[in-house]
Amino acid sequence: MMDGNLPDKKKPKFGELMDSFFQEKPVRGILESIDGFFSSPFPFGGFPVELKESKTNYTITAKLPGVKKEQIDIDVFQNYVTLSVHNEEIHTSENEKSNVFFHKQLKQHNSRTIPLPGMVDERKVKASYQDGLLTLKLGKLKGKKVEL
Repeated sequence: MMDGNLPDKKKPKFGELMDSFFQEKPVRGILESIDGFFSSPFPFGGFPVELKESKTNYTITAKLPGVKKEQIDIDVFQNYVTLSVHNEEIHTSENEKSNVFFHKQLKQHNSRTIPLPGMVDERKVKASYQDGLLTLKLGKLKGKKVEL
């Protein structure tokens, strides 16, 4: 029985149609950009930071999963700290004739400035980074107590 459609054995299967649909250029590009967005460590521009205070120091911890130590910059000022993460990736694909047919460059910069309740003794600053966790210990600057 022919109703204008192909016989059942010549019709492409639904899965084959979907596979070819997702391999087409506009759809594939959209899916790749979505994957890239969610694969970056901080897709929304920030990273979690926690500040604790004791009698002698401030402790700042920042969760930076997937970040290499070389990508982190720490700037300590009198009463605040700025943490910056820099990421730059370049992907290039070439054919056998060394013609570039795909070039993608990604640059990301995220930073957080943490205000501190008091002054920091810049000589008493220690930083460590292990398993995606940055820890800063900042010694408090002791002022001179004046008696009246």
